[in-house]
Amino acid sequence: MSHESGVFSILHLSDIHATQGNLLYGQIDGLARVRQVGDYVLSAGMTPEVVLVTGDLAERGHSGVYPEVKRALQRLGDRVGAPVLTVLGNHDSPTDARALAGHEGGHYRSVTIGEARFLLLDSSGGALGAKQLRWLKGELETPSGSGTIIALHHPPVASPLPTLSRTGLRDASDFAEAIADSDVRIVLAGHYHHPMSATVAGIPVSVGPSLAYHQVMNAGPDSVSGHNLAMFSLVQLTDGLVSTAPVSLYPDSPLFTSPAPQYATAID
Repeated sequence: MSHESGVFSILHLSDIHATQGNLLYGQIDGLARVRQVGDYVLSAGMTPEVVLVTGDLAERGHSGVYPEVKRALQRLGDRVGAPVLTVLGNHDSPTDARALAGHEGGHYRSVTIGEARFLLLDSSGGALGAKQLRWLKGELETPSGSGTIIALHHPPVASPLPTLSRTGLRDASDFAEAIADSDVRIVLAGHYHHPMSATVAGIPVSVGPSLAYHQVMNAGPDSVSGHNLAMFSLVQLTDGLVSTAPVSLYPDSPLFTSPAPQYATAID
């Protein structure tokens, strides 16, 4: 947390779908988009404390790309001056993903950065399972510093899209029971390729958008379709508040640019 602002910022990326050789759908270079996120963050003056990536780092069948993903994320972290944390998604290979930093000994773990505890979960199979849920409950028995942030790929809430509504975390009710009445500040997820907000057990859930593509939200009840739109989220925590803001990596040309307003800091 910045001592000057009192804000703890998380750069939340998800669903990179990096490929080896051919571009995703003939157009999308996930690794290039990771580099472009660094450009955007620096130009915007963002100063995240953590970079968090919630799964589908590689496209299914492109297991050889993990060393490149590792290098790209390390470069991003170096450029923005923040550690990088990752969890796996359903497209990821649990075996080959051990090449990633922090995954050498397993795919769920606890990491403390400053006073914030991150519980990084593995839902790559679509569920957490009894063993991981027991571990999660055990970790949460002891509160930590300024609170806990949970990261996993599959959201514990349903998408409003009919074609995705049953693709969330399969043991979501057990997950909700595990985190109830704990010090969890927010749950961060991905998978749906569209941003959404919800609450589970009274705790905010933020589903981040995708760096690869964004769902066509009116594709219909029997179709899944994607826009070539890359997005990420900026998550900020203070002592009493949590906020999330989705950001488009390729915004349209601005309608206008003017000096920022100067607000008074005190009332005379």
